[in-house]
Amino acid sequence: MHQSIADIRKDYKLRSLSEEDVSSDPIEQFTNWWSEAVNSKIDEVNAMTLATATPDGIPSARIVLLKGLSKDGFLFFTNYNSQKGKELAANAKGALVFFWKELERQVRIEGTVEKVSEADSAAYFASRPAASKIGAWASDQSTIVSSRKIIEESFLKYQDRFGEGNIPKPTHWGGYIVKPVRVEFWQGRRSRLHDRILYSQISEKWNVERLAP
Repeated sequence: MHQSIADIRKDYKLRSLSEEDVSSDPIEQFTNWWSEAVNSKIDEVNAMTLATATPDGIPSARIVLLKGLSKDGFLFFTNYNSQKGKELAANAKGALVFFWKELERQVRIEGTVEKVSEADSAAYFASRPAASKIGAWASDQSTIVSSRKIIEESFLKYQDRFGEGNIPKPTHWGGYIVKPVRVEFWQGRRSRLHDRILYSQISEKWNVERLAP
């Protein structure tokens, strides 16, 4: 088995990336790559790995969904009482990774993380399907439960509570914005000599450099 795993490899050859190809601003560069990814019909193109850590440096990572992009950063929503919510409350720094294998591309983002306004969270919550809204009430995310039945009974309880009426946003649920300070664009190349372009924020400006693969 170890040998078969070690033999799995792919030689990347679709595209290249140079300093001359990229925008001077990482959000603008991400927007360009994002448009290409969307047009490539990638399944769940907005899936991204979110890494957080405790104050003493114990990391954890999971997949979440990008739900907004602005000049300020990258937006996602979750339960504030979840593991990631608690870690962000204690250590407001995080990292994101997008991997679009169909384009042989990866984007790594590091930055500070802040809650968005209640108004912005409520506006997005209002756009969600009713079942997803009820799920936000029903799940005490990241806590241990004795069985699936507990979760399903909780869902039914809140479904009965709200019926066909308006479902308000729970106070424990809302959005975060990841404000980047470092963004790396990775383009796969042959023989593992990948192109890596790094943006680093210095004061209010962005420095653009090439990294060794």
